[in-house]
Amino acid sequence: MQTKLEENNLPKLNNRDFPVSRIQAAKLTPKIFFEEYQNHGIPVVITGLLDAEADWTLDYLCEKLGTTEFPIRYNGRQRYEQDKRKWANIGSGVETKTMSFLQYAELLRNGEAKENALYLAKASLTNTPLADATLIKSAEASMGLRLPATDLNLWLGLGGHTTCLHYDSMDGTLMQLHGGKRIVLFPPSQLYNLYPFPVAVHLRHGLRKRAGYSQVYPEKPDFQSFPKFKLALQHRHEVILNRGDILFIPAGWFHEVTALGNEIVCSVNRFWHVYPFSRAVRSWSKWRVHLGSVCAMPHALMSWLTAMSSSKHSQGLSEVLKRL
Repeated sequence: MQTKLEENNLPKLNNRDFPVSRIQAAKLTPKIFFEEYQNHGIPVVITGLLDAEADWTLDYLCEKLGTTEFPIRYNGRQRYEQDKRKWANIGSGVETKTMSFLQYAELLRNGEAKENALYLAKASLTNTPLADATLIKSAEASMGLRLPATDLNLWLGLGGHTTCLHYDSMDGTLMQLHGGKRIVLFPPSQLYNLYPFPVAVHLRHGLRKRAGYSQVYPEKPDFQSFPKFKLALQHRHEVILNRGDILFIPAGWFHEVTALGNEIVCSVNRFWHVYPFSRAVRSWSKWRVHLGSVCAMPHALMSWLTAMSSSKHSQGLSEVLKRL
């Protein structure tokens, strides 16, 4: 039986965290969600919308997904002990290996996933039995969300895994379906106090590195290298997401996500075009990521041409597309 994970039982770097608002489903309307949160780009946790959804345990997912193939990220055990500035890739740029869900489940069970820091991340559920989960669609409708930018994506790994501090150029909804997660957030105003990788990094590395990722480890910062991070700490938010909770993460908000406990932790998310459009137009963080994508085009084109000329061009093209 799962128990809820309390925020005051977890270590914190400081005691000045700002809380993230919570609103119960019974008090939520699309009008309230828009006027108080979406319109201004403010994070919020919605509770109660997914209480009746099935518990997405590993056995449940094996039954539903079976031999469906997914790209699994191989992060490597030593990755999070390294200086991020020395990383060769990050986020969707991390090397992957495609395997069936049942194969990945076995790696989770036998310890290999933990040993090599494997993670199933941002995996589209299109063309699977879980793509049209009725309660998830109903929850999105209750929030009044429109203009989806992506399919429903699956995120699955063992407790202890961390998706490093970064921001997205789109709004996102993170829905917790098994286990719990701790999310640390910083507002867009702290962009340069969080030392994102420079836009020019895309010229050399293409989409293997991302301008939306911070170079700082927020839980063990190097203040000598990143002195302005002390200013960002004054704007740090933290929230615990339990099963059935939904976190709205507006575009430009930095977030670091850590899976809690020792068992598997499962979430789904969807990205949404920023609405109202005026918020998108005013967001330098958003435009900055798009500029990085433009800078990555020459490198991506060369990778595509190399893949086309390779004897294994199908595999090469697949690797290029995974980074988009």
